[in-house]
Amino acid sequence: MFNQKYIYWISTILLFSMLILTGILYVVCYDMLVDYFMLYGYPIYIIYPLAFFKIVGSIIILTNKNKFLKELAYAGFFFNFILAFFAHYMVNEFDPFPTISLILLFISYFTGKKIRP
Repeated sequence: MFNQKYIYWISTILLFSMLILTGILYVVCYDMLVDYFMLYGYPIYIIYPLAFFKIVGSIIILTNKNKFLKELAYAGFFFNFILAFFAHYMVNEFDPFPTISLILLFISYFTGKKIRP
């Protein structure tokens, strides 16, 4: 059986490498994302702030310097994944990434409480 430390680090690295990559892609592929955000009903002016906060929130959680900011970043990612899930659901498009991201977030958060207090 895996040690909880391994479970924490595997889920955390998978999740936050994906978040950092999508944050970079939000800036690089802005024109393509405008169509997606309009399809899902989100305003396009949140693309750059969302990219910034995905990168900064990931760094905050990975460095574990400030407990308040870490909890705030986890909460922000939770709401982001919930809204992404329902946005995909409302346009009748199945995308597993919001669900997988939410599961990885829960695993990272709850095992991180035990591993990195």
